[in-house]
Amino acid sequence: MTSPRLFTPIEIGKLKLANRIVIAPMCQYSAENGCMTDWHTIHYGNLALSGAGALTIEATAVVPEGRITYGDVGLWDDATEAAMGRVLDSIRRWSDMPIVIQLAHAGRKASTEKPWLGGHQLAPNHPNGWQTVSASALAFKEGDNPPVALDRDGLARVRNAFADAARRAARLGIDAIQIHSAHGYLLHQFLSPLSNRRDDEYGGSLENRMRFPLEVFDAVRDAFSADRPVTVRVSGTDWVEGGWDIEQTLEYAKALEARGCDAIHVSSGGLDPRQQFWVGPNYQVPLARAVKQATSMPVVAVGLITDYEQAEAIIGTGDADMIGIARTILYDPRWPWHAAAHLGATVQAAPQYLRSQPHRYRSLFEPMKQKG
Repeated sequence: MTSPRLFTPIEIGKLKLANRIVIAPMCQYSAENGCMTDWHTIHYGNLALSGAGALTIEATAVVPEGRITYGDVGLWDDATEAAMGRVLDSIRRWSDMPIVIQLAHAGRKASTEKPWLGGHQLAPNHPNGWQTVSASALAFKEGDNPPVALDRDGLARVRNAFADAARRAARLGIDAIQIHSAHGYLLHQFLSPLSNRRDDEYGGSLENRMRFPLEVFDAVRDAFSADRPVTVRVSGTDWVEGGWDIEQTLEYAKALEARGCDAIHVSSGGLDPRQQFWVGPNYQVPLARAVKQATSMPVVAVGLITDYEQAEAIIGTGDADMIGIARTILYDPRWPWHAAAHLGATVQAAPQYLRSQPHRYRSLFEPMKQKG
């Protein structure tokens, strides 16, 4: 019997992961003025003991107006950096799991209420709202306040903000960066012809629509530690006719790889309320497979990956190099343990938890290194 591929190591640039399970970024909407709180210490501390190969911090806004909601995490000044540093210090005492951060700007999908309070857009004059920006002055959906199209100065401010956040992430010792250009947020708004109607060098052709996201990638890559990876999350398609699609995604992926992108995380949708698609197990895996076949950098597949054999098959058949889990691990924070037990693999566990190993899985755990 061969060893399960899901639990073999992989290198992302110079960063080595113990296995192929990546905890995908999941917004918690529980920050205060962009600053992480005790909730994040509890939440990320729990996930850092899960046995996954890497933990990704939720979408982290590079400027205040780049937040999806007023409860989003930010990394734009000394206060937000210090708050994140306190959380990271606490986690690192007890877990050596690599930590990735997703840097983001929500663009026209910013200034909204928290999801459990309705998730609707808040007007600029609302106490918790602000004026949004985008590639073009096109609202996300009917009834939303239209964004302001970014001018040259605005583009420079956003690009510089991504770079500044990358420098802060480097100071915090974060192991890797993921740039968010998926799910209908700002960089995706530049990529898609549905949201980008500009008539300058940042709009029109595919080359022009990719220009600003690629400039942001270059700025982040230049600002972050040279020995640590920079990766990108993409939507493989808008699921809307005439929008961003897999063929354009492949060209974008090739351009990113040529600039030194270390890995790509393939999701889909989020740009247009008219999107129509079937949701089921592996529904996004064909998109990841297409990107993997067109590039040589590691590819992460995500989306309704819940079953252990399902995850192993995605890696074992070569559809992707890693799998990303989000809601799955919120529901079952020890999913990697259970996957390892099911597949006959070994997974890291905190020494304090070693005695929880069931008798029938005598070779399940290996101790995680701790500083505490």
